[in-house]
Amino acid sequence: MAAAPEHRDVLIVGAGFSGLYLLHRLRQRDLQAHLVDRAPSVGGTWYWNRYPGCRCDVESMTYSYSFDEELEQEWSWSTRYADQPEILRYLNHVADRFDLRRDIQLETSVTAARWDEDASLWRVTTNHGELTARWFVMATGCLSIPNTPRFPGLDRFDGAWYHTAAWPEDGVDFTGQRVGVIGTGSTGIQTIPQVAAQAEQLTVFQRTPNFSIPAWNGPMDPAAEAARKAIYRETRATARRGPTGDIWPESTSTALAVSAEEREAEYERRWHEGSFSFLSSFHDITTDETANETAAEFVRNKIRATVTDPAVAELLCPYNHPLGTKRLCVDTDYYATYNRPNVTLVDIKDAPIEEITETGLITGGTEYAFDSLIFATGFDSMTGALLAVDIRGRNDQSLRDLWAEGPHSYLGLTVHGFPNLFTMTGPGSPSVLSNMMTSIEQHVEWVDECIGHLSEQGQTTIEATPDAQADWDQQVHDEAYATLYPRAASWYMGANIPGKPRVFLPYIGGVGKYTEICANVAADGYRGFVVA
Repeated sequence: MAAAPEHRDVLIVGAGFSGLYLLHRLRQRDLQAHLVDRAPSVGGTWYWNRYPGCRCDVESMTYSYSFDEELEQEWSWSTRYADQPEILRYLNHVADRFDLRRDIQLETSVTAARWDEDASLWRVTTNHGELTARWFVMATGCLSIPNTPRFPGLDRFDGAWYHTAAWPEDGVDFTGQRVGVIGTGSTGIQTIPQVAAQAEQLTVFQRTPNFSIPAWNGPMDPAAEAARKAIYRETRATARRGPTGDIWPESTSTALAVSAEEREAEYERRWHEGSFSFLSSFHDITTDETANETAAEFVRNKIRATVTDPAVAELLCPYNHPLGTKRLCVDTDYYATYNRPNVTLVDIKDAPIEEITETGLITGGTEYAFDSLIFATGFDSMTGALLAVDIRGRNDQSLRDLWAEGPHSYLGLTVHGFPNLFTMTGPGSPSVLSNMMTSIEQHVEWVDECIGHLSEQGQTTIEATPDAQADWDQQVHDEAYATLYPRAASWYMGANIPGKPRVFLPYIGGVGKYTEICANVAADGYRGFVVA
């Protein structure tokens, strides 16, 4: 007779920021929590993403845990925006400092999970066997399943090729090489300047130009760090109340209500502030097309002033989507890189890549030869990691089938028909439209308090009602379509994945508003849920 599978009260999948914090929180309760991850290290997204130039686009002192004041005060970031190695060191420090590793099982891939109706628990299949758990938490991240290249002929390319989301741990030396980069989203914009400084020749293949704002990154100023640490509690509270989960002040003015001179001055100020502050210049930038165009043209003029070749500058200027409706990029010397004599930009919008050959690729009837190819083609965002696992709820309902035409959720946290399943920063939550750290902590705390409350009450299941889920789906849709965001063929809409339903995935109503909604649901006896 086979041995019974190991049982835990809570099984968490994913050893990134969400999973580690939830494990720590659950430790404070009389519950057995267990965390698994397919990687050989903790870190989640920040373990796998180690391409050249990989860096967070949110400031270090905001993109960090706020739950422990001693941790906040003792950790010092070396730069304004932390790079991948430093973030990974931070996460390893957290795992050690809070003694989390004893409940973490690495190199463990979850392939399937099935709700056992009779036992009221989840049966989870991994590459090491089966586990059971009362509560099942998918903390698998929003950008963790690479959008793999599907170009014909890739298997016959004689050179080396890389995806930015699966970069070799020891790095790659491109010295003396002819390198091609496909993709100019966030990862491409971070990678391209780094590779250009190394390669003999770099050719960038761009389908859609993206708006990018300078990071103005640099070493952390000790005085600025000390000043922030002195008011850390206040800034964290500000982030939680605001619409983006960050500390940038949201303007109460509209772009068209001020003079052209005032508008230009505010854009200039925000430009030199750097990062996502620019989107907060005026509160109608993401809702009014005319207002948005004033901001978009400001950025285009910055591109034209930076790139010395007018034809190249114009190719880099986005026109096919409102500013911010594709994820705004944050860069270091991206546009200036196109002034280098060893960098060439190729527009493939009207002449897509036809095939990969033994020596390079063909686009527009022209063949380009390369020693290495880099695919900066992004991720199957928000739903990819959830649907990579065969999750089955009541009556053997498949989550893949249920979401075949787009995801359904209540609060972006739960799904009707899938009791005791929580999706951290899942579709239908602020997630990728916010400072992820703020949203992660809010989700972790809500889930922890929910599980704790039910356990204390002797209740074993919680499940969203169909009406509550339908109402939330409608609210997510209505909030999105009150803005310009759905006009862009973005990964927010699933548009980067062939065949993926075109549905606006995150909740755009704001972090502060969302947090209040979640708190009220819990305070009202978990309104919209059936608890038993």
